[in-house]
Amino acid sequence: MSAIIKTGGKQILVNKDDIIFIEKIEGNAGDKVTFKEVLFVNNKIGKPFVTGAQVEGVIEKQGKQKKIVVYRHNAKSTHKRKYGHRQPYTRVKITGVKG
Repeated sequence: MSAIIKTGGKQILVNKDDIIFIEKIEGNAGDKVTFKEVLFVNNKIGKPFVTGAQVEGVIEKQGKQKKIVVYRHNAKSTHKRKYGHRQPYTRVKITGVKG
């Protein structure tokens, strides 16, 4: 059974036993998490969410992605700036889809 959930401002298609990478959420490794903002499950489309549907998962890891380097340069001046950013993420294993 597949479902589409909304988390971190994004919509993600999930199935049972999938591993997904989402925006960082509160919790530690091993904690259970429930997604109640389900947009689609078992051929039911929500308006905007499907009532009574939920997706359960377990947090596997909290981490940061690889660093991206941002380089800014203003033309016709000597202003230059270089900095990096590492986006935090949460890795979640989907354990069940109910709906």
